[in-house]
Amino acid sequence: MSNMSRPPQRPIKRLLIANRGEIATRIISSARELGIDTFAIYTPGDGSHTSRAAHAIELPSSATFMNISASIELVKKYEIDAVHPGYGFLSESAEFAKRMWEEAGAVVVGPGWEILARTGDKLKARALAAECNVPVAPALQHPTSSIPEILAFASRIGYPIMVKAVDGGGGRGIRLIRDSESLPDAVTRALAESPSRQLFAEKAAVDGFRHVEVQIIGDGEGGVSHLWERECSIQRRYQKVVEVTPSVVPDRKLISKVIEDALRMAKHINYLSLGTFEFLLSPNTHTYYFLEINPRLQVEHTITESISQTDLVKTQLLLASGANLSQCGLSPIPRNPATPPPVYSIQLRITAENVQSNWTLSIGKITLFQFPSGNGIRVDTHLVNGYPSVVSADYDSLIAKLIVTAPTWDDVVRKAQRALEDTEVVGVKTNLDVLRGITSHRDFRDGMCNTRWLETEQDELLKIGQQVTASLRTSMLGQQSASTSSQIQSLSASSSTLFRKGDAWSITLAPSASSSSNKTTCPAQPPVIHHLELTRVLRNEFPTSLSAEVLFTTPSTPSQPAKSTAYTVTLSSTTSSASSVSSSHRRGDPSDPSHVIIPFSGKLVEVLIDEGDVVKDGDVICVIQQMKMELEVRTNRSGRVVWVLEVEDGEDVGEGVLGAVVEDVGEERAKL
Repeated sequence: MSNMSRPPQRPIKRLLIANRGEIATRIISSARELGIDTFAIYTPGDGSHTSRAAHAIELPSSATFMNISASIELVKKYEIDAVHPGYGFLSESAEFAKRMWEEAGAVVVGPGWEILARTGDKLKARALAAECNVPVAPALQHPTSSIPEILAFASRIGYPIMVKAVDGGGGRGIRLIRDSESLPDAVTRALAESPSRQLFAEKAAVDGFRHVEVQIIGDGEGGVSHLWERECSIQRRYQKVVEVTPSVVPDRKLISKVIEDALRMAKHINYLSLGTFEFLLSPNTHTYYFLEINPRLQVEHTITESISQTDLVKTQLLLASGANLSQCGLSPIPRNPATPPPVYSIQLRITAENVQSNWTLSIGKITLFQFPSGNGIRVDTHLVNGYPSVVSADYDSLIAKLIVTAPTWDDVVRKAQRALEDTEVVGVKTNLDVLRGITSHRDFRDGMCNTRWLETEQDELLKIGQQVTASLRTSMLGQQSASTSSQIQSLSASSSTLFRKGDAWSITLAPSASSSSNKTTCPAQPPVIHHLELTRVLRNEFPTSLSAEVLFTTPSTPSQPAKSTAYTVTLSSTTSSASSVSSSHRRGDPSDPSHVIIPFSGKLVEVLIDEGDVVKDGDVICVIQQMKMELEVRTNRSGRVVWVLEVEDGEDVGEGVLGAVVEDVGEERAKL
């Protein structure tokens, strides 16, 4: 088996979907249509995507999605013969594909470990492009972690340059550098986001360039085809927000050359399954460069399905089962690169992000949602009515994908505007205002958006989107949400009790007068007074839940001295108050200079200070994790810490929570 490059193609009977969220739901639907037995995996509180799977398996934590050995054990236990990795997680891991076959005899749906290793690595993919005479931007020819080496490269070819983690993904490990002054810090931050701590550098193709990618399908025997191209220029931090197909670049001859180059590269390596070959091109200079290969299903595969009348997930499953190009479900329509289908499709990614706070993750419970319907509209989401869905810092922020399709560009833009007007999500902040601004902007309608457009025009787009939102009539869901909001506020008001370390109570324990046994057998007794002190508050969402360390002291008697015992107390509500999701962590006051406020929501990784510590301006007080990226919260003043947030590591905290109170020496003396 060691000489093989991929598993043999064979029928699939039992499929593990090694993913979550909307893409797991999407894969399950196609597998069901093929009569394949489906196994979904989930973590507690994040299981809505399993609702249509034949089997649902609970994982101990979100980290298990990245644990190859744990996945292999699951496959063995349930006698599974194939795994679909979706996108993200282990979808581009050659080790995952190889070990799954060699240790468990299961096929990972995709191109196989040899092609994954050759195309998933950005430098190896560039070498493949060069072999096939496909244009590539000038670049370092080997990975490095050396800042001087990257400085020397930049001075040789000129700024701007781009540094990229060799093994990055999802926008992580990428930095655009325009001058030598900003280079050391940018390289350091990119290295921190690279698992291998290795980067490569290339001349940046950013000013006026568009991002165009080609959807490739291969049968592993040299047969390759395409389903035209997608344009993904509307992005921020190298993460796509809006995708369209076909490209709105008017130079069809240039687009055709890009598609033909992608086909040539795929044929050269006998590509199997789905692959996206990505390019940057300039409509002004008529130049283009190969960017990278994504050897997997893409988030934006939906719009290609819309224009090509093809189920790409079903195509993947059929190819893994032994089908060739004529048997894998491709539509029989002609596929001439120079002539796209007479239809346009747009995908809008709806995410739980606070755009006004630098697109930070918005955590919370989605209480209500409404998505559009009608001709030419598709919604891919894992949200299910009546099934609680919580956005946490464990996973990415994608809530749903809105896909609209129409015969002309003008038609599809108007349909996208209408569909966004009919979309509402209650319980978390979303990027809906920005999406409404994008589809209403003249540059978008005119097809003039390059890769820098969204970040450059963000303020104007947000303003336009907010105006669109304000002009919408109040919908039934809006009225419902107002009612729900008032209920939540009512619950929040009752749950705003602020417990702090050192809080103490005297507790009187006396027999109940209503107890019949007490009335007949117990003489009158004086009340017995106990003492309860909070020594540490771990989690406060009272009355929904409360977790704390306490010291319980019994009263002294002539025969027995007082006795103190430490306990950890955990309260869990079993009433309707459990629906309250508003955290009762102490909120920061922006007008109070002593308050160090956590400016974004996420998962608390670590608190780095204690009460009594002396800190200086710029010191890190805690670390918050958002979508696998760790963000530091720093104090903006020097002084002594007189209060610090006490929660368990790994707990979600909301935007605006008070992290610490730092008072300078003068303030402390004044209070004394």
